[in-house]
Amino acid sequence: MSTVLRSVWARGLLAGILGAAVMALWFLLIDAAQGAPFRTPALLAASLVGIEDFATRPGLIALYTLIHFTAFALVGVLATWILARMEVAPGILLGLVLGFILFDLVFYGSVYVTGLDVVEALGWVEVLTGNLLAGVTIMGTLHFTGVTRSVTWWEVLANHEIVREGAAAGLVGAVAVAVWFLVIDTIQGQPLFTPAALGSALFLGATDLAMVEVTLWTIGGYTLFHLVVFAVVGLVAAVIVWEAEQTPPLLLGVMLLFVVFEALFLGLLAIVAEFLLGPLAWWSIAVGNLVAVVAMGYYLWRKHPKLREAMASDPFDKSR
Repeated sequence: MSTVLRSVWARGLLAGILGAAVMALWFLLIDAAQGAPFRTPALLAASLVGIEDFATRPGLIALYTLIHFTAFALVGVLATWILARMEVAPGILLGLVLGFILFDLVFYGSVYVTGLDVVEALGWVEVLTGNLLAGVTIMGTLHFTGVTRSVTWWEVLANHEIVREGAAAGLVGAVAVAVWFLVIDTIQGQPLFTPAALGSALFLGATDLAMVEVTLWTIGGYTLFHLVVFAVVGLVAAVIVWEAEQTPPLLLGVMLLFVVFEALFLGLLAIVAEFLLGPLAWWSIAVGNLVAVVAMGYYLWRKHPKLREAMASDPFDKSR
């Protein structure tokens, strides 16, 4: 085994074990606060072996602890290998990304393997927080052990102007639509109702107005989801605008993107939170998205003087 490969295994195992320990400690504190120490590992082990009436048996706790640390050790080694291949320095941002990936794996993996919705059984806030802590711990360990050369994400973004513009455009759009709904909610005497309602529908399964919880978790959770969606939309829009500098007719793609965005948002709202289509009249949703698209478009338009020059003449001139 080469020196590099041994280094990947050693640092990955250390990072994974520390991440597993942090998550185990987090749930030990949660269980202890609820008066049932070691309830979480016993519950998860029982679901794996198909025991419905579980108790905090030492055997079950030992079984899950072994599985838990083994799985995280493998995650640590895989993360170390990927970062070494990409030559990207680990950091807090990557730790949060890894935490969200682990959260998704826990949710879908638990349902697929055991039929138990772990997120529902343990609480999505507790599960998400534990995975985020574990992800940050893994990346933090890799950072301090010097797994890769020091290249930060900010340096990477500095060399990728399209990504920077897309992220900025997405942020502009996200803020614009958030301000629009804040104004609508305030006029109706319910500030922050819209993000709270959408967060309640997404994370708590709310199906009517009585189930909406205006809390930090529902508002903050939806706000994060909101920013991620707009970042993706902003990136797509930035790519189209950059390409349109060479081929102006591609601006038709921006219009198509807007239509798709409107249809997607309204469709998701009808599926996830149909009860909101009354209080949030369809016109307010459409206008909110229009405000966001105009704000994003104006930002990108101002960033591309060459495109403005091309559009000032005949944008469909194929002789360019």
